[in-house]
Order: sequence, then C-alpha cells, then structure tokens
Amino acid sequence: MVANLSLPRILRVGRGAADELGEVVAGLGLSRPLLVTDAFLVGSGAAERLTATLRRAGLHPALFSDTVPDPTTDSLTPGLAALHDHGADSVIGFGGGSPMDTAKALALLGVQGGLMRDYKAPHVNHGPALPVIAVPTTAGSGSEATQVTVITDSATDEKMLCMGPAFQPLAAVVDMELTLSMPPRLTADTGVDALTHAVEAYVSRKAGPFTDGLALTAIATIGRQLRRAYADGSDAEAREAMMLAATQAGIAFSNSSVALVHGMSRPIGAHFHVAHGLSNAMLFPAVTAFSVHAAPARYADCARALGAATAVDADAAAADKLVDALHTLCRDLDVPTPRSYGIDHADWTRLTPVMAEQALASGSPANNPAVPTAAQIEDLYARVYG
Repeated sequence: MVANLSLPRILRVGRGAADELGEVVAGLGLSRPLLVTDAFLVGSGAAERLTATLRRAGLHPALFSDTVPDPTTDSLTPGLAALHDHGADSVIGFGGGSPMDTAKALALLGVQGGLMRDYKAPHVNHGPALPVIAVPTTAGSGSEATQVTVITDSATDEKMLCMGPAFQPLAAVVDMELTLSMPPRLTADTGVDALTHAVEAYVSRKAGPFTDGLALTAIATIGRQLRRAYADGSDAEAREAMMLAATQAGIAFSNSSVALVHGMSRPIGAHFHVAHGLSNAMLFPAVTAFSVHAAPARYADCARALGAATAVDADAAAADKLVDALHTLCRDLDVPTPRSYGIDHADWTRLTPVMAEQALASGSPANNPAVPTAAQIEDLYARVYG
C-alpha cells in the first residue's frame, strides 16, 4: 500500500523558536500575514510579541483576535472581513486548537468562498488556499501539523470535520515557552487530547509504519511527562517534552486518522460547549474498553509504550492494563464526568441519538478497530455520563 503523507514544509521546534517567526514568514516570500489569535493572548502581550517579530522582519501584519472556543461558522464572518480588508497573503494561527482551526478555515474561505459546510468530510479539500503558519500555545491539539480543521455549524450545532491538504500548515513554529502559562486544567485536557491522538493514530484502520513510530514515541513521552507538567507548570523539561509529543501525535493522526473517541467527542463539544480535550478525556477509558477486543496486539503496544504493561504481559492482559491506566490517569488529572461537569441528565439523554448520528456521520468511528453501530454509541454515551 502506498502511504499518502502530508507534513508542514518547515518545522521550527525549540525554546525561543517564536522569536524566529518573522524570519520563517519572510523566507516563504510572504509579506502581509493576518495574525489570528484570541483576546487572552492579546491581553497577555504574547500577540504583540509576535507582531513585533514580524515587523522586525520587514513584514506588514494585521491582527484578528476575535476567535472563540470551538469556532463556529458565524465566528468566521468577521475574520473573513479582516482578511480581505488587510489584503492578506497568508494567515498565522496563534493559540490553541481554536485559533488554529479558525486560521485554517479563513485561509480556505478567503480564496474559495462558499460555506464551510461545503468543505466538511467526507469531502477532501485540495485547495487553493492561503498559506497557513501555525504557532501553538498548548501541548495538545497538534493542529500545527495536521490537514484538519473543525468548525461548528451555527445553524445546526454540528461540529464539522473538514480535512485535506488545503488545511495543512505550510510552516509550524513550536516553542515550549508559549505553554508555560497554561493552568493545570488546560494542561491536563490538552495532554489527554495528545495522548488520544497518538493512541487512535496507532490503532486506526488507516495506521501505517510512518505513523506508528511517531504515535508510540508520543505515547511514551506523555506517559512520563503529563503528570509532571500538570503538577508543576513551570517544569520546563516536562513542558518541552509534552510540546514535542503533541506535535508528533498531530503528525501521526493527520497521516492515519482519529477514531471513535474523536467521533463521539465532537458532538459533546458542539451541544454542551465542553472543551475538545476534556470531552476526549471523558470518553477515552470507556471507548478504549469497548474497542480493545478488536485489536489487542495494537492496544498492547500502546500499553507498553505508556508504561502500563511490560513485554512479559500477554497482549490481551496488556490491553486490559491500558484501560486501567487510562482510568487512573483521568482520576489523577481530576477529569470530570459529564454529570459532575454539570451537564443535565435529561438534556444528555435527549441529545444522545443526535450525537450518535453526528458521530457516525463524521466518519471517524469507521476507522476504529471495533466499528460501532448507532445503538452502541448511544450506550457508550449513557455509560460515560455518570
């Protein structure tokens, strides 16, 4: 089988890499970038730091800072106006997954027009689009290395998976210093998100040798470092390791796929406004328990990489230890259930059939080792609620 691989052309990785952003953008022959970020990064001064770096390189940047968590089609409208008003020739996504998802969507819509729902999966988007440069501030989404964006349809509350080379960043600047201010809850949620990416990339029906190595390396790193970063946000060694692991996991899943956890996670975010990483964490142990019987050897490899099992454990036993380890990890990181998070049980139950339908429609569950029916997805939603 021929693997169809896609990566950023340029990856700058390391402490202080953000100071080289202007050099990276100028080196690509670009001059009028739109910096897409959020109000927090403007208020902290981080956006101005990047803007100054761009100006020192002789560039003419503009700023759009009105991105929202879990971006919607409505939230893209002012961004498109800013893009056209500036005459932007490129888009810089600066922040967590939401600013980067917004930047990718603006880069495509700014050239092709139309509605975001025109580009949702299973459609594969090849472009054209403006060049995207990604600068992540969280160690989780991996969006800096993926050909994926997720936008919620404001009219239907459907969290739309959009994919294809058009969304692949041309360059990524990965600087762990940008993650030092992340609070513990965000550290935990984005860290479990990265772990989910790595495990699903490895067990996916679309996995291959290129993605396998990246996924297992990311799993091993997260197993060693996530609790450290959660306990002490100033632990630079743990932060740097988690940042690299998130990028590795992003490359892995972008070139294989995510699976059932992500398929079920997106509707939770859309309907109940739960952050993506947290909704993954709510689902991860139960969905893994549902899936391990279909690929025990693959899940066993994940367990050994995570440090939950050893070479002497039989595959089935090791796979079961992975499930136990995920339960323990989520407990150690204080991951809430939907009930303890405050989601009303009646609303959860009422929307479960819709969420199951949307999960299946995304296509991600079809990549899972055990491909579920709608009824099985509904049962999993019921199990994880409380």
